[in-house]
Amino acid sequence: MTATETTGAATKGADIARRIADAVLSQCNEQGVHPWIMQRWAYVPGMLLLAMSRAGEQLGNPDYSAFMQRHMEAFIGEDGTIRSYRLEEYNLDQINQGKNLFPLYHATGEQRYAEAAHLLAAQLISHPRTSEGGFWHKKVYPFQMWLDGLYMASPFLAEYGKVFQRPELIDEAAHQLLLIERMTRDPRTGLLYHGWDESKEQEWADSLTGLSAHFWSRAMGWYAMAAVDCLEHFPVTHPKRGTVIGIFQRMMGALVKVQDECTGLWYQVLDQAGRKGNYPEASGSCMFVYAMAKGLRLGYLEPSFREAMWKGYDGILQHLVTEDDKGVHLNSICHGAGLSIDRNGSYDYYISEAVVSDAPMGLAPLLMALLEAEKCSNGQ
Repeated sequence: MTATETTGAATKGADIARRIADAVLSQCNEQGVHPWIMQRWAYVPGMLLLAMSRAGEQLGNPDYSAFMQRHMEAFIGEDGTIRSYRLEEYNLDQINQGKNLFPLYHATGEQRYAEAAHLLAAQLISHPRTSEGGFWHKKVYPFQMWLDGLYMASPFLAEYGKVFQRPELIDEAAHQLLLIERMTRDPRTGLLYHGWDESKEQEWADSLTGLSAHFWSRAMGWYAMAAVDCLEHFPVTHPKRGTVIGIFQRMMGALVKVQDECTGLWYQVLDQAGRKGNYPEASGSCMFVYAMAKGLRLGYLEPSFREAMWKGYDGILQHLVTEDDKGVHLNSICHGAGLSIDRNGSYDYYISEAVVSDAPMGLAPLLMALLEAEKCSNGQ
């Protein structure tokens, strides 16, 4: 794309971002709250709230930021307790919504947001770990590390370390990123396997390596976003900063190699594009575009990645986003996937999961990708 073309594409994307954010607001009830978000403290609602907050700041609409604050206030007690959260669950997914605490604390100075952040940090400090200190994905998944968990917890930990002057927790975030990359990276493709079981006990785990069998798009999307979001909070003098940037660029290079030539998108099972049942998947594609755009903007990626980023961005708008009289829609979203007794990590398993439209699991990464691409085009 030329500079003019990228500016035009980013402007179109910003317009779509506004329409998505407006649609989210329209789903609120008479009390101004979104019933689905209010159900419980969880990672997908947390990601949508974060996306709305960023949209409010970047697009100049305070209603979007107020939406995030309104819903967070409903969960955070005056003493910093969090409704429906339990530390002893030791579940990395439960950390993600806490990322919204930092902008609220900066904006309001209210101590309850700091206390809630301290509570989540306490979980991570005492979280169960592998022999090399890797966070278990959940207490109920002993000795298992999943790529998903890196996004849930590590950026929170890095930002917490910066805000509350706990540099050892920034060190911890770096350790988590580097450890799971070393354990899950396939040397042949450079792609990362979805999960690793140190105990090698799980049915989905290889008996020799402990690795799951395939490269799931959204799992690598979680990791890509985790890396670029963590780096934003690392001081330039951090001894692991350059290494994390290096493995981030190496991984993005591996993703470019499996980017579909025709559409610019990424498939549900990344390295199996021509296999029956595989399909271009929306959430992973949006996550990769977000991570590339942010990496380019902040200088973590070389300019040579710009073409792949805009190709992916254009592919999302051309092939996955549709518009009708009801609004903007995002299609081809994997509803969910994991690793357990009934989710064995096989190829057939990943392509058998439901494919849906307009789920927040896809819309939140789309909103963040559109915003980051606009920033990237403007050189912000």
